[in-house]
Amino acid sequence: MRTIRKYAVSAVAAAALFGLAGCSGMSTQDKNTAIGAGAGAVAGAVLTGGSTAGTVGGAAVGGIIGHEVGK
Repeated sequence: MRTIRKYAVSAVAAAALFGLAGCSGMSTQDKNTAIGAGAGAVAGAVLTGGSTAGTVGGAAVGGIIGHEVGK
């Protein structure tokens, strides 16, 4: 059980590292769009009780707002 947990933690850490490395070449506006989409997805999921439509809708609205703020 401990071995599985070690591999799981290592896999999550590697995924986070690669995810952050993917953002290094983004412009400020692109970063704001991604942050807005992430925050909107979380807010949409919370407000709709985890519905897929609410999560996707929140991500879309958050992405648009983040994109506009970045201008």
